[in-house]
Amino acid sequence: MSPIKEAVARFSVGLPVFFLPFTVLAAQPVVPAPVVSPVSLGGMLQVLLGLGLVLAAVAGSAWLLRRFSPGQIGAGGAVKVIGGVALGPKERLVLVEIGETWLVLGVAPGQVNALHTLAKPEGGAFAAEVPSGKGEHNFSAWLKQAMQGRKLG
Repeated sequence: MSPIKEAVARFSVGLPVFFLPFTVLAAQPVVPAPVVSPVSLGGMLQVLLGLGLVLAAVAGSAWLLRRFSPGQIGAGGAVKVIGGVALGPKERLVLVEIGETWLVLGVAPGQVNALHTLAKPEGGAFAAEVPSGKGEHNFSAWLKQAMQGRKLG
């Protein structure tokens, strides 16, 4: 046999033997692994309960801060807003009680001006007409009446 024919014979015998393991591996049926969901009912329940607990803690903290805020404790009830009325989008007229004095204040962005000072009424018709913080409508009616009385007198 010639050397070329001998090499071709060896190659033709050796080549299928070389690829035989690969064909056996490819021929085996592939069984897919069962798919397990990463999310379980217990895990979702735990996350939702944790979220609810955190939201309840935030709401409770906000309620406690509003209930026991340092601004109300420090003032000692010396300053009391009797009423107010909006004059524009950013301007308000506010009636404030400080001790035995009432102040009519003009409030605008960046400034507060004392417009008028009144003695706290001790009773009578004037005190009955002034609202005790029950709404802006009563205060605006009182203010309108007070302005008309001021023009007449």
